[in-house]
Amino acid sequence: MLHVVDTIIPIFVIILLGFVLRTVGLLSSNITGPLNRLVYYIAIPALIFDAVAGAPFHANFNSLLLTGTLAPIVMVFLIAMGIAYLFSIPRYHMGTFLQAAFHGNLGYIGFAVCYYFLGNEGLTRASILAAFVMILQNFLGVFGLQVFSEGNKERHATVFIIKSIIVNPVILSALAGILFSILNIVLPTTVARSLKIISGMALPLALLVIGASLSFSVIKSHIWLTLGTGLLKLFVLPALGLWLYKFFGLPASQFLPGMILLACPTATLTYVMASQMHGSTDLASASVSMNTLLSSLTFIFWLSFFS
Repeated sequence: MLHVVDTIIPIFVIILLGFVLRTVGLLSSNITGPLNRLVYYIAIPALIFDAVAGAPFHANFNSLLLTGTLAPIVMVFLIAMGIAYLFSIPRYHMGTFLQAAFHGNLGYIGFAVCYYFLGNEGLTRASILAAFVMILQNFLGVFGLQVFSEGNKERHATVFIIKSIIVNPVILSALAGILFSILNIVLPTTVARSLKIISGMALPLALLVIGASLSFSVIKSHIWLTLGTGLLKLFVLPALGLWLYKFFGLPASQFLPGMILLACPTATLTYVMASQMHGSTDLASASVSMNTLLSSLTFIFWLSFFS
């Protein structure tokens, strides 16, 4: 238990530091915008590629682990859709509600928890899994927003799905790392050391940027829908994953990277997708902010079983 607390609390201290720095004006939007692009397009991809390319792929890939991680996402998507219809959630909010219930912040928070809790091996397995999880998340997210958006935007949705996958730097870096690992390509020492240096700034900057992006002004007006996304994302999704991992007979040492990815709070990308596909940006912002803070407690809850 103490190991879990000592891992999770420092991560969220840095996130809160980012929020405080933005509040006092030291991390304004003029700074966080470029920092976010640096982290998203350079630092995190370098971290993932470095972790995956230098590790044996077959020793870190498990088809049962992949199935047990992807299936709960589809299940929660369907559960969230049923809840949306059962409680007559307004159509304008439905697509965003669905997305906030399963779309996790893997790159910024998930990788940080995997690395600081499980080390390099855990980060490697999480990076391989994340490539497949992100493809599924993006597809279901766009599909949900398309179904419940106003008017016919089928062409726009198709383009958005393709673009969200083929230009996603996290997916591309993971797939490139997998290719290098399978082909056993050894990077030159200069390149490898450069990647290590760039990778070193990825997680601290990512956590600061997450903190600086938090906004709590819209939570009150969407409190019940936000709590609903939190219940599904932070409790139901990892619980289904844990059940499947146990059903498949996977040991904790193998499934914990997947468990951490499933337990991640709602991704900031849900706001971007909602704004581009006529979803509810207020609900997306509220879900991201509240679920990020709540995940500091739910991560401790889930990981304490395996500490």
